[in-house]
Amino acid sequence: MERTPITKEGYERLKNELHNLERVERYKVIKAIEEARAHGDLSENAEYHAAKERQGHLEARIQYLQTKLSTADVIDCESQSCERVVFGVKVRLENIDTGEEVVYQLVGPDESDVQQGRISVTSPLGRALIGKYEGDEVEFKTPSGIRNYEILEIFI
Repeated sequence: MERTPITKEGYERLKNELHNLERVERYKVIKAIEEARAHGDLSENAEYHAAKERQGHLEARIQYLQTKLSTADVIDCESQSCERVVFGVKVRLENIDTGEEVVYQLVGPDESDVQQGRISVTSPLGRALIGKYEGDEVEFKTPSGIRNYEILEIFI
């Protein structure tokens, strides 16, 4: 089975979500199903059908998280060198065309969130950055065209 890189923090977030779904949300759904059953005829009971649908989504998410956690390859970012761009480091970049600066952390696909400054190492920008050094320029394709960035800083 293919291993997926993930930071310790990302692994803990997934583990906490799984724990909450298994220990809290699952029982809420079971209780909602029991309450809906008490209303009588299940064939026309919208509350029952909605609770059963929610249960299906919940169990699918639990199974998804269990699979992700079992195939996770946790990488300790604190022990990484900051000489070049590797998994887990943060990079401060300058868009060569606009002068805009951004900071991203390179993370696994399951924990990427551009709004939070986390991009996947498998994304076009992530792939372009891996192995580069401060001062290097990277070019990559986006749906809106080619982008060029300069790596200003690499840090943890």
